[in-house]
Amino acid sequence: MKGKVATITLNPAYDLVGMLDSIEKGAVNLVKTHGLYPAGKGINVANTLKNLNVNVTVGGFLGKENLNGFLHDFKERGITNRFHAIEGRTRINVKLTEKNRVVSDFNFSGFEVNKQDWQHFARDSLSWLSQFDMVCVSGSLPKGIDLDDFTNWMKRLRNQCMCVIFDSSRDALIAGLKANPWLVKPNRHELESWIGHPLPTYQEIAKAAQQLRSQGIAHVVISLGEEGAMWVNASGVWLATPPKCQVVSTVGAGDAMVGGLIYGLLMRQTSEHTLRLATAISAITVSQGNVRSMDRQQLTKMMNQVALIPYQI
Repeated sequence: MKGKVATITLNPAYDLVGMLDSIEKGAVNLVKTHGLYPAGKGINVANTLKNLNVNVTVGGFLGKENLNGFLHDFKERGITNRFHAIEGRTRINVKLTEKNRVVSDFNFSGFEVNKQDWQHFARDSLSWLSQFDMVCVSGSLPKGIDLDDFTNWMKRLRNQCMCVIFDSSRDALIAGLKANPWLVKPNRHELESWIGHPLPTYQEIAKAAQQLRSQGIAHVVISLGEEGAMWVNASGVWLATPPKCQVVSTVGAGDAMVGGLIYGLLMRQTSEHTLRLATAISAITVSQGNVRSMDRQQLTKMMNQVALIPYQI
């Protein structure tokens, strides 16, 4: 497919995913394990793109002590690896889904990035990322990365690549937004944290997204969980609602949506078509869990069930 895509995951993790009826504090909880997966937001995005037959390159940091699972997965999927291996272990995140669909995350600490590691990564990544049409920077920052250094790297990346897609949270989100990425995908809670107050209505969500656009961000996509997603750009505001489906796990649903957005934009589809596509891919991920391939007929069927309406602010 025409168009070169790279994803950057600075703080990847092995996701240990399981299900149980309910979590009982202070007691032994029996968990049905779904698997231990090499993951991290940018890696999840890359997996979605690979499922759609897009060649993708991944980069960031991995701990030397337990990197083999990632290397095996990249090789098996045919993903080009540009990760920097540093001292320490890549963290493990435990994600438990209860019968009522509530997901609890238990995120353990992992490696720490020292100044020399960061400077090496920054120089190297900017040299090879200049070759790419789209770059997706996703996820949290590991210990050791200075927020100002991250902002400066994002600004330099933005100067090299027009189409930078950004998806993060907390302090990393604030730091990255200062670089005015081309497209950002906060969820509702992250947008509320950025603006500093609750956003109980679609009207208020759209207005907050317009504030992001006013600072120089072309596309703002807000993921709304089971309510779907909203896309705000120069062509207007669109609201996509997925069909009701059996939830296996919501882990990686937002990353799958980012992958769908990138795919639609690469294919030069309209905002409406791209949002419908991304919402459908996210819904399939929720209903299946760790998706290893994308059934085109199933995707088309799911897209036809996505309700898409223009929204007036």
